[in-house]
Amino acid sequence: MTIAYLGPRGSFADAATRAYLGIDASDSPAMVPATSVQAALDAARAGEVDRALVPIENSVEGSVSVTLDELANGKRLVIVDEVVLPVQFALMARAGTNLSDVKRIATHPHAQAQVRRWLEANLPYATVIPSMSTAAAAAAIADGSAPFDAAIAQNLAADIYGLEVLADEIGDTADAFTRFVVVQLPGSLPAPTGADKTTLSLFIHQDQPGALLAILTEFAIRGVNMTRIESRPTRKQLGDYYFSVDIEGHVADARVAEALMGLHRVCLDVRFLGSYPRHDGKTPVLRAGVTDADFSEAQEWLRKLKENG
Repeated sequence: MTIAYLGPRGSFADAATRAYLGIDASDSPAMVPATSVQAALDAARAGEVDRALVPIENSVEGSVSVTLDELANGKRLVIVDEVVLPVQFALMARAGTNLSDVKRIATHPHAQAQVRRWLEANLPYATVIPSMSTAAAAAAIADGSAPFDAAIAQNLAADIYGLEVLADEIGDTADAFTRFVVVQLPGSLPAPTGADKTTLSLFIHQDQPGALLAILTEFAIRGVNMTRIESRPTRKQLGDYYFSVDIEGHVADARVAEALMGLHRVCLDVRFLGSYPRHDGKTPVLRAGVTDADFSEAQEWLRKLKENG
């Protein structure tokens, strides 16, 4: 299996892909670094790789909007797995650089937001330059092409590019995590495990009052718990939004299947983005009346009612 990921080598997506594939080296032919989230997803859409791994949310900075929007539009991809990676940052530079020499730093904006307090306390006068990825900043330092003195990335990047770590574990939040999703072209869904998650993009009818309430109702009355919901602009016109949603359960579960049928009736469009195992193996707590057995019993009751009056 080949998998495209948000590169270059040494990125957090690199580490997540290694963990997903169970390999140690990011120069494996199975791993294909991409220059952007869109490039990784397009490689999967074009069949150039079997799958793509991209970040979808961070516990500190929230969702990765480019991933949500790319999955909600264009040729459909489905999520088949997720990987959650602890996030630790380090300040790194070429050998011989002292902390006092650092005047200009490059990193990804999400990383900058997660080390803001450390920078204010230790390098208050340093200028931070945005980079396409943390690893790209480290690579530029290593090859001497960087117009900056240091990079903020993970230790893996320092190991790969031969850089010296000037300060380690500089994140403002000790228990920060990034969630990545593994996507592929539509095909066979992962089998339900009992500890699953389903991701949807829900497009509402324009000028429809109570649209969000209608969506929430379809989930609530069937005992389907949401783990994430947020609105994103459709980019068609001002005030036109869709909802990106994660819910507990698998489309094979009766409560989830019926909720999706209800959403199909009330939404302009429902883009199903996959049912897949949860990374933490957490099983949902179901109230009485919403298990598969409960739905089967209700269907049997209705069948008898129709037959016998």
